Formats: sequence, C-alpha cells, structure tokens
Amino acid sequence: MDHLPGQPSFSPQPSPQRSKIANGSATLLGGKDERSVYVRRMKEVIAEHAEDRGGPDAMSAAEKSMVRRVAVLTIELEKLETRFAEDPTVTDKTVDQYSRMAGNLGRLLERLGLKRKEKAPRTIEGHLAAKRKTKPEPAAA
Repeated sequence: MDHLPGQPSFSPQPSPQRSKIANGSATLLGGKDERSVYVRRMKEVIAEHAEDRGGPDAMSAAEKSMVRRVAVLTIELEKLETRFAEDPTVTDKTVDQYSRMAGNLGRLLERLGLKRKEKAPRTIEGHLAAKRKTKPEPAAA
C-alpha cells in the first residue's frame, strides 16, 4: 500500500526479540567488527548466492543457513589458496584440509542446487515505485 504525500512511510523496526543475524543487522554473532575484510567478503558471497536463489525473500530458512555455511567455506578456501600461492612449504596436511573443505563445499552447493533461479521480471510500475521510494523528499520551506 502506497503512503499519502506528506505522511511518513512506515518501515518496521528490527525486533528486539530476534538476534541481530535474524534481523539482518549483523553477519556474525558476537562482537566481530562488521567492517572487517572477512565480514565484507562474507556479505559479498552471501549476496551472490542469495541473488542466484531469487533473493533473500525467496529463500527458505534452511537455504539461508546453507548459504552462510557456503560463504564461510568459500572464504576459508580462498585463504588457503592465498597461502598456497605465498608459501612454498605448505604441508600435505594443509592440502588434505583444503581438499576436504572443497568437497564439503561442493556437497553444500549440490544441496542448494547449482542452477540460478531467475527473478520475476520487473514491471514498469514496480520500477517507477522503487524510483519514487529512493528519491529524496523535497525540504520544507
């Protein structure tokens, strides 16, 4: 429902009864800095996979949970790949760990489905409504 001009729009506040992760105001539990490289990369990976699944609103709780695990495994594998490139003395144990993590990531991705879900095409009315929402209100004189 559209709001009337001059009337404040209602946007629901995050519930204090839910965790910051459930409210969408945090990526990790605890005091982790949400601006860290790790958290920024995690948000990127989560957003990419959520987009492939039709967006967060189209995902079930189980899919969201699996996407978070996919993000963590992806980041940890990327860290190991950087280590392989920089450290010529990587042990067999590290290679084994990498291999097991890659296998687990592959299984999670198979469970999620590797095919991208297309979003419903946006109508012109939806586009114009979104533009109106992002347009700043003129200042009152």
